[in-house]
Amino acid sequence: MEYTVLSNTNKFKKMKEFALVGTPRSEYGKKAAKAFRAEELIPCNIYGCGLSLTFTVAAADVRKLIYSPDTQIVDLTVGDTKTKAVVKELQFHPIDGKTLHIDFLAVDEKKPVVVEIPVQLNGLAEGVKAGGKLVQNMRKLKVQGIYTAFPDRINIDVTELGLAKKIAVADVKVEGLKFVNPADACVAEVKATRQSKQA
Repeated sequence: MEYTVLSNTNKFKKMKEFALVGTPRSEYGKKAAKAFRAEELIPCNIYGCGLSLTFTVAAADVRKLIYSPDTQIVDLTVGDTKTKAVVKELQFHPIDGKTLHIDFLAVDEKKPVVVEIPVQLNGLAEGVKAGGKLVQNMRKLKVQGIYTAFPDRINIDVTELGLAKKIAVADVKVEGLKFVNPADACVAEVKATRQSKQA
């Protein structure tokens, strides 16, 4: 059974856009990074599409980008450079959880890129009605495609998922996108419980 998300359904929403302004930087190294962070600035890099820039952004300006449940396209302006980008990697402090560094990947409408998109399970699974427990093993899926085809999240209807059944990556289809995760990786499953075994 395929669990399909198509662009012509009301569950498909394109990625939201997030405007962000960065300041070019010329100082590097641990000492410079520490000084930036003391001023509530986050060191950043952007690469791809012929770009390679280093800059800083205000920590307050990226909170809604970093802590959003959805993947977003960033309308990034750094000096005279304007581009669209996605967050490629985040580094956090292991103790206080503050953002230490952000890597952005520049995107355009012609070159496919790989990003991770959140997964949302919808519906009450048949297996849960039978006493099983729905388990989501993968919170994000890695996809390859043109950024204009990216949804803000991948919605999967689990209504028909039975007891002891699973949804693998190969079962999920999103128009215009190719999944990079292993095809047999389990996205979600309904596990048997003591209650379901006694039923």
